[in-house]
Amino acid sequence: MHIVIMGCGRTGAALAGQFESRGHSVAVIDRVGDAFRRLPADFQGQRITGIGFDRETLVSAGVEDAYGFAAVSSGDNSNILAARVVRETYGVDNVVARIADPGRAEVYRRLGIPTVAPVPWTSAQIVSRLLPGGADEGFTDETAGIAVRRLSLHEGWVGSTVTALQDASHARIAYLVRFGKAVLPEPTTVVQVDDEVWFAIPDAESKHAERTVSRGPGGNS
Repeated sequence: MHIVIMGCGRTGAALAGQFESRGHSVAVIDRVGDAFRRLPADFQGQRITGIGFDRETLVSAGVEDAYGFAAVSSGDNSNILAARVVRETYGVDNVVARIADPGRAEVYRRLGIPTVAPVPWTSAQIVSRLLPGGADEGFTDETAGIAVRRLSLHEGWVGSTVTALQDASHARIAYLVRFGKAVLPEPTTVVQVDDEVWFAIPDAESKHAERTVSRGPGGNS
């Protein structure tokens, strides 16, 4: 698949390396040619100096054949404009724009443009690591109304099966992290001490899932 990235700061350069390492073709756009020095030394993709929402620049980057487009420059306005041009003009469905202002990010999400707002994400990560019983937000699909989240389990759930935990929480266990490695659980998989459990949770069940897993089976606190 072909991926186009607008912005070659630390985020854009890291994304370019990750996509290419997974076998995808990548084109990176930045208005400053010196920005490409941030790319991995072995990067084989396109380096295009230009404005990311300029049509000629986008065509040079292969946007007409792109599977996805990520707008991660330092400017909110440029990111959202580029994302809209790519989606509306070139019909690329998989677009994401980085928006620093969380209030504006929410507005654009409601307009159907997926956004990543680093400030609330970073603050949520810090809170989850400083306070007991926290939760990590991994992925949220606003349109579908579902999120993938890590919820801290009450110790009473250790020894329970995945099926029992799913039935009680009204959520699906997407995967476990056990001894630092991801595990795709079977229905009979038993939760162990120190497992990190990531749930796929419908928005309507979010509070119920949090309350259930933070207590032992039967609702014991």
